[in-house]
Amino acid sequence: MVNSVAIIGAGQMGSGIAHVCALSGLEVTLIDIAQERLDAALAGIDRNISRQVARGKVEEAEKVAALARINQTLALDAAAEVDLVIEAATENEAVKKEIFQTLCPKLTSADTLIATNTSSISVTRLAATTDRPGKFIGMHFMNPVPMMRLIELIRGIATDEETFSRVRELTIRLGKSPVSSEDFPAFIVNRILLPMINEAIYTLYEGVGSVEAIDTAMKLGANHPMGPLELADFIGLDVCLAVMQVLHEGLADTKYRPCPLLAKYVEAGWIGCKSGRGFYDYTGDAPVPTR
Repeated sequence: MVNSVAIIGAGQMGSGIAHVCALSGLEVTLIDIAQERLDAALAGIDRNISRQVARGKVEEAEKVAALARINQTLALDAAAEVDLVIEAATENEAVKKEIFQTLCPKLTSADTLIATNTSSISVTRLAATTDRPGKFIGMHFMNPVPMMRLIELIRGIATDEETFSRVRELTIRLGKSPVSSEDFPAFIVNRILLPMINEAIYTLYEGVGSVEAIDTAMKLGANHPMGPLELADFIGLDVCLAVMQVLHEGLADTKYRPCPLLAKYVEAGWIGCKSGRGFYDYTGDAPVPTR
């Protein structure tokens, strides 16, 4: 059984993973290269669990116990004694590979399982940079982690059955529903979702509709809770572009070509909610379409 985890990356995904793991009784070590990100993550976790307390979903004592289970550090070697390491760094293959090459075998026990939260990159390829491909798996959480019930579990070609079983068991313990995906570019959710978002951006790029018209049409016409451009801003346009590039390169099909407007927004630094501007401007009291 997995009782302790180290989470590498204290951004939105890493802090969300820490949140659900700590509430589920696991000892959590949250690792990042910047102390300000660690501090912001802990404050965000405190704030988000407090909301759950206010809604009656979590007891105050559970909140206090969960926060006490989270340790934060800048030292990667803090992963040495845990049962499972979950990498939740930026969606950049070179960055992820560097982390795994540093971790394995020097900074982790030979028995430690390694999971990557990648949303699109080959699990087999990442596993090959480690000394334990059999103990390596994709564990793709959905955003926001505390609210979304799904975790995609992706076996690399060498992932052994014991690794899959232990991580599946942990997924259920976290109150999530596991879905098994083959190791193809972008797996299941993003293989379907991101091309839809990319097509919405093409629809904007070609002048078929405005930002507001496209999002309203999909919310009212397809009963989507969020319009595709609003959702793209929430995910991060840099992440959307990275996933589309993986799909385009990995499957060699022109239908996955990233929209030039998406690339232009990312080049401008307009990457959505986290930068304050994407397809909407978030600097005022209410989001305003930028096109």
